[in-house]
Amino acid sequence: MRRLFLILAALLLAAGCSIAGGDAKGRTTVTFRLWDEQVAKAYQQSFAAFEKAHPDIGVQVQVVPWADYWTKLPADVAAGTAADIFWTNTSNFGLYADNGQLLPVEFTGDWTTSVVDLYTRNGKLWGVPQLWDSIALYYNKDLVPDPPTLTWDPAAPDDALRATLRKLTVDSAGRHPGQSGFDPQKTRVYGFNAAFDLQAILWDFVGSNGGTWQSGDTFDFADRPKTVQAVQYVVDLINAEHVAPPAADTNTNGDKALQLFTQGRMALFQSGPYHLKSIQEAAGFQWGVAPLPNGPAGRVGVVHGVAAVASAKTRHRDATVEVLKWIGSADGQRPIAEGGYAFPGVTTAQPVFVDYWKKQGVDLQPFLDSAGGTTFPAPLGPRVGAGQTAYTPILQQVFLGRLGVAEGLRKAQDAGNEAMKG
Repeated sequence: MRRLFLILAALLLAAGCSIAGGDAKGRTTVTFRLWDEQVAKAYQQSFAAFEKAHPDIGVQVQVVPWADYWTKLPADVAAGTAADIFWTNTSNFGLYADNGQLLPVEFTGDWTTSVVDLYTRNGKLWGVPQLWDSIALYYNKDLVPDPPTLTWDPAAPDDALRATLRKLTVDSAGRHPGQSGFDPQKTRVYGFNAAFDLQAILWDFVGSNGGTWQSGDTFDFADRPKTVQAVQYVVDLINAEHVAPPAADTNTNGDKALQLFTQGRMALFQSGPYHLKSIQEAAGFQWGVAPLPNGPAGRVGVVHGVAAVASAKTRHRDATVEVLKWIGSADGQRPIAEGGYAFPGVTTAQPVFVDYWKKQGVDLQPFLDSAGGTTFPAPLGPRVGAGQTAYTPILQQVFLGRLGVAEGLRKAQDAGNEAMKG
């Protein structure tokens, strides 16, 4: 048996495979998982520098697409096969922290305070801030020459946002919504990306109308008239105004609106800095960033952050902590900023990111203003992820127009709160 093991070990080492967390160079291997292919490029650069300074530690980057991330991660965490370090968001980390599946962060850094607050639970910090994002309005300069300053009001018969979006939306015959003969089935250019997108669309409209989504550990969106009113407004942009793509195209394809924008088939695209690189690489036109539409309660956007957390079941605790410290430092996050991938979680690295885009002719001030103004809280709680999973298919039916807004929100709220009971 010992001979067989030695033979197998030799074969694996010859193939460059790892045994018990080591690699062919005899280093301890720390695995790192995230969902963003773009930012993974920056981490590869970062870890190359780390490995030069730490020749006894290697870092293996794993990219799991967003579509599969939140189904694969829980199974891997439960089985003890999760990466040593992995990205998480506010909807999911609480459950892992409460169940003792994460290592607490026992060192400090020059990190964005709002992200630190998001990942602090029961008096402990559970994640190292990696990046943050706010929401603003991308615009196609060929279709909208000047930065738009828009207002919206669900109680107004014809508010500025709706009027503008009708002018920007055009079908293959050159007609606009509201004009005789306009065919929504043959839309050539959409005005806006209204869709079932919680972070980029729905919560921002809810917040700027004075509504709420969650109270404590309970969803309350169906109980808030201002929330119902805001959701109705967004759904109407799709199904009544026809200024946004049909929900059948966007409900299950989160990249559809982005693709339409980069193809020149959408004038205004409300989203976060996480799409800057994709737009830069794919758009064949000049574009810019403008402030969010101003609602009855002002401009209110979601500010969210991504953190890197360490598995409590890591077999290489010391090496894992060293990697965490690196990606929590200005040097570790500099490739994220220098490459223009995202606002880094380390505050001293953030000007580098802003300067990168300034050199590209893109002013990121609307994102900074959005983060510094009135914000809408991203949902928190150990079971929020389960609640969102339960209510998502119901709200998708609302956006398809198959379920009334008030009725759908009530059903969604009930399903979400029931799921959060565990």
